[in-house]
Amino acid sequence: MNQYINFHLSIEFYIYLTITIIGSILLYYFLKIDWKRYGLLFILATIIGNGLCYLFVSLGFYSYPYLLFPALTVMPFTTVTLSFPILVLMTIRYSPSIWAWKIPFYWTIIHIGMFWETYALNKTQIIEYNFKWDLWDSYTWWWIFFLLFEWIGSLIIPDNLRKPLDIRHLRYGKMGWAIIHIVLIITIFLAGYYLGSLR
Repeated sequence: MNQYINFHLSIEFYIYLTITIIGSILLYYFLKIDWKRYGLLFILATIIGNGLCYLFVSLGFYSYPYLLFPALTVMPFTTVTLSFPILVLMTIRYSPSIWAWKIPFYWTIIHIGMFWETYALNKTQIIEYNFKWDLWDSYTWWWIFFLLFEWIGSLIIPDNLRKPLDIRHLRYGKMGWAIIHIVLIITIFLAGYYLGSLR
């Protein structure tokens, strides 16, 4: 049985469990809004997200040392499904309507995501970079993935099913402006510190 299931109580197990629970709750929330449109967007994000991830694992770019079912799969499909596609649904629903404000919005989301990926890389056995893969590659693909789905989402989700952030809250001196700058300043500083420590 141990070769099929890896349920020992570790930080990785609790991270997988937390993502699964939160992702399931958020998925239910979005499907209640409009199960056809948000469901279609979720399915597309799941197929493309898992497909890209599986491709990169198969090419040996990175791997997942800790898996709940190591004898059955090479990657945590459930966790990937309930993380990146759920983030896609959230960003599509709440991204500002004006492109000039979408960029700092996505910039903040991606920097938070990269912070947690770096944590998982260095403090857990969830992910391991291998052949010719580094933080810059991940950062680039985060941008490609979310900007691709910003476009796809605009074709699937109509304006009446979106709740874009009010850009007044993102202007200079407002709370949104402060949050964006705090996140970017801290994560850029930490990225520089981390890369410097590798030398």
